[in-house]
Amino acid sequence: MTAMAVCAMKLLISAFAVGLLLLSASIVHGDVHYHDFVLKEKNYTRLCSTKSMLVVNDSFPGPTIYVKKGDTLYVNVYNQGSYGITIHWHGVKQPRNPWFDGTEYVTQCKISPGTNFTYQVLFSEEEGSLWWHAHSEWARYSIHGVIVIHPADGTSYPFPQPDGEKVIVLASWYTEDVYASIAESLAEGRDLLASEAYTINGEPGDFCDCSNETTYRWAVDHGKTYLVRLLNADMNAELFFAIADHNVTIVGSDAAYLKPFSSEFVLISPGQTIDVLLTANQPLGRYYIAARQYYSSMFKYSGYDQTNATAILEYSGNDTSPSTPVFPSGLPPYTDYEAATSFVKSLRNLIHPVDIPMNITTRMFITVSLNQFMLKINDTTEEVYPSASVNNISWYNPWTDVLQAYYRNVSGFYTTDFPDDPPTFFNFTQHNLPMNTTVEPERGTKVKVLEYNEEVEIVFQGTDVMNSSIDHPMHLHGHSFYVLGTGFGIYNNETDPLTFNLVDPPYQNTASVPKDGWLAIRFRANNPGVWLWHCHLDKHFTWGMNAVFIVKNGGTEDTSIRDPPAYMPPCYPDNKLWLKEYSDSDEKLYSTSM
Repeated sequence: MTAMAVCAMKLLISAFAVGLLLLSASIVHGDVHYHDFVLKEKNYTRLCSTKSMLVVNDSFPGPTIYVKKGDTLYVNVYNQGSYGITIHWHGVKQPRNPWFDGTEYVTQCKISPGTNFTYQVLFSEEEGSLWWHAHSEWARYSIHGVIVIHPADGTSYPFPQPDGEKVIVLASWYTEDVYASIAESLAEGRDLLASEAYTINGEPGDFCDCSNETTYRWAVDHGKTYLVRLLNADMNAELFFAIADHNVTIVGSDAAYLKPFSSEFVLISPGQTIDVLLTANQPLGRYYIAARQYYSSMFKYSGYDQTNATAILEYSGNDTSPSTPVFPSGLPPYTDYEAATSFVKSLRNLIHPVDIPMNITTRMFITVSLNQFMLKINDTTEEVYPSASVNNISWYNPWTDVLQAYYRNVSGFYTTDFPDDPPTFFNFTQHNLPMNTTVEPERGTKVKVLEYNEEVEIVFQGTDVMNSSIDHPMHLHGHSFYVLGTGFGIYNNETDPLTFNLVDPPYQNTASVPKDGWLAIRFRANNPGVWLWHCHLDKHFTWGMNAVFIVKNGGTEDTSIRDPPAYMPPCYPDNKLWLKEYSDSDEKLYSTSM
């Protein structure tokens, strides 16, 4: 960073720090809601061990927010923790309002300990279930919650009004210090932390040590129908979910309605929300609600009990059922890719006709890979560090956020040369690829610039570089997209487009690239701003499987980025981890401030 650039950034930061947050009433639609989020440490005991972790308003999972379609939300975040935090409003498009997307180093810098920041969250077309979570390092493992978006006044669900609603949050549990573990693993080139259990509404359930006394219970009334809002807040696992002896009817995903279909189970990726209807029509009794990981990268797995999360659905009234609940026989095995594929292909858009982008002006073919860096320690020693990439570019965070640099036209923080295609084409899904096949990616802060209202098609291609192919749930900020198709093997640009669903494709913000396969999406770039897109497996995101779209302003005020707030959390030039804290190298490899 040159002295001139540093001075420019100091002026930029000063401009953002004048006064308090000024919120314009002219952009508010619907009802207005106000919430306080107080982040502070709290002790929790799970798996026979007590630990302290940062949570919102003393709750894990965090509080559920209730709004209606078109409402506006203000959330004042008070950071009483010991490290910086940002909060992202996952799936909320925030029209023309990237300043409050809450993505570290992309749209803002962290809310420092002892300070606060107010988010303005603008709801527009979303209706259903979304969520909020920390978007700084791995903080979201303990900082997350559901957003319930009810229909606007005078409208209703596209299905009969349910008798009740239930929020169910699936998440990860770690007994060790997550931040210390991740920082050390990054510095030493080790794989990142694996969860020790999954939780349902904060509890691991009966099949985990020291857990059956606190298993989560849900009481239902016989004959009633419930709208279940299901969130996968897990850090690194797609999950199968089922309720014993009860089918569910899937009706929505990512705050968009789906054509209803009945299923014994749900497959839900990290970052996704899925809405289902459950009718309590079984004999009075107790039934396990269960979740287990879908292991797309493994052929076998043992020790099932340690990774089954359970809760209990129990009917109100007297029953004579056995004391042990029934376990869901329809919960697929850990590696059942046929069940996973079948579920994904069953998702169909309820809206007709669907406004699918057809005048494609930008086509991108993007490989998603796990890689490695070779780091030279001295003349005779090299160390290997894991990494991840898109089109062989591994993202590197600048010390200020991209949005500030773009809006203020400050150079030196990013480049606009993210490629539309990978640097080389090879047999992407071949096992045992040669070690020189894009094993080491390029590191950079490369963005792709899109014209306003441009219609974009992306095909994500999974690769088996380093024999590491796995599902990659890809999430796009600021937009939802139509999932046109998915398949196994290498994408064929002549025959595979003939299989695209151009009638009723689901409208989502997160969808998975299958192991050794491809995913095709389309979206309209009608939201000016700076928007992150990334794999929602946090270890891959940490290693660099992400990039940024900059959507340029249109020709009017209503098609341009809103004015910035008077205050944004300030950025500082050296928040990154030096490897010399844990090794002999002076090189900065990962962008982390843990």
